[in-house]
Amino acid sequence: MKKIILPLLVFAFIASPVLAGNVVYVAQIKGQITSYTYDQFDRYITIAEENNAEAIIIEFDTPGGRADAMMNIIQRIQQSKVPVIIYVYPPGATAASAGTYIALGSHLIAMAPGTSIGACRPILGYSQNGSIIEAPPKITNHFIAYIKSLAQESGRNETIAEEFITKDLSLTPEEALKYGVIEVIARDVNELLGKANGMKTKLPVNGRYVTLNFTNVDVKYLSPSLKDKLIMYITDPNVAYLLLTLGIWALIIGFLTPGWHVPETVGAIMVILAIIGFGYFGYNSAGILLIIIAMLFFVAEALTPTFGLFTVAGLITFIIGGILLFGGGEEYLIKREVFSQLRILIITVGVILAAFFAFGMAAVIRAHRRKASTGREEMIGLTGTVVEELNPEGMVKVRGELWRARSKFGEKIEKGERIKVVDIEGLTLIVVREGKGGER
Repeated sequence: MKKIILPLLVFAFIASPVLAGNVVYVAQIKGQITSYTYDQFDRYITIAEENNAEAIIIEFDTPGGRADAMMNIIQRIQQSKVPVIIYVYPPGATAASAGTYIALGSHLIAMAPGTSIGACRPILGYSQNGSIIEAPPKITNHFIAYIKSLAQESGRNETIAEEFITKDLSLTPEEALKYGVIEVIARDVNELLGKANGMKTKLPVNGRYVTLNFTNVDVKYLSPSLKDKLIMYITDPNVAYLLLTLGIWALIIGFLTPGWHVPETVGAIMVILAIIGFGYFGYNSAGILLIIIAMLFFVAEALTPTFGLFTVAGLITFIIGGILLFGGGEEYLIKREVFSQLRILIITVGVILAAFFAFGMAAVIRAHRRKASTGREEMIGLTGTVVEELNPEGMVKVRGELWRARSKFGEKIEKGERIKVVDIEGLTLIVVREGKGGER
């Protein structure tokens, strides 16, 4: 028995390093391409490298994003010690703009049915009139050369790659496979592994082209962390913009109606999250300054109504600030629909805030002031009923509210008698007898 077990143990020990590498990792990256997206790619690829994986598959869905982050991601992919497969997935996903470059810079591209790839024309955000700023020819030509070099290096279609920019071309999986842009169409990871098994990588790994061996591999999924999910959410420019404006709104409401502290706390958290999101996506600080000035205009309208003058000034400043927030000269490779939706959001939120501060907030402040004036001047002269004998102190009901009261002349006033408030000392009413009878 020992003679059998010992060779088996030796074989298992020798084979374990080989078997340890017979694994494929699958990770998911979706949303805007930002500097944090590079951190995700780096972390996932490092895990695959440390475990000597056969490959890592990145399930990819992005409208694009920042150009600098995209270039850093491509460099990390091409320095990887394991093959990196970009898989545009699930159905309905897209690898647009910056996502197209990242795919072309990978070792293998796969797409699920119902997805798309392409449309890479660079833009520079918004101009002051709200129109999308086209990148000048110098920048556009730079990215044309860059995407063609990626296609050339991987043996993919250079002409189509160039048209992704010059014609804003987008392709279906079938078209992309036909024109030599991608290598595999697969409905899921298992089908991808089956079709890619035996293929050679389009780019060298560690200086040599690798034949993919996906026979009997162990597929391990790398789940995004809570931090990944949060940052993916707040780096969406629409979400970050809403967090910023609603956060400032909550701070103003908290400062104008003190005592509860919840609006200030929630507002501060929202503003911090928005700034974190903008930090990853890119923004113009002048836009934030104009948004704050617009809020001050709205507050001024609520405090000192000017028949709409401050409201109009605030609305115009708010819209310009929101537009300039995304016009800081960053080079974006992102779907134009993202900025088009953002423009609609900026105008809509501006109108809602202007209406709120012009009407709703002014009413809240007036009510708050009336409540604050409920004191000595308003109470004196009111009448009420004794509900607990005054001898000389007791309880009375005035305007439906119970108050501690004291007889001004120290006289005894029976329960049920009518009283009149003549003074206030702290929270105690000073009263005199008005006569007998029920409460008016």
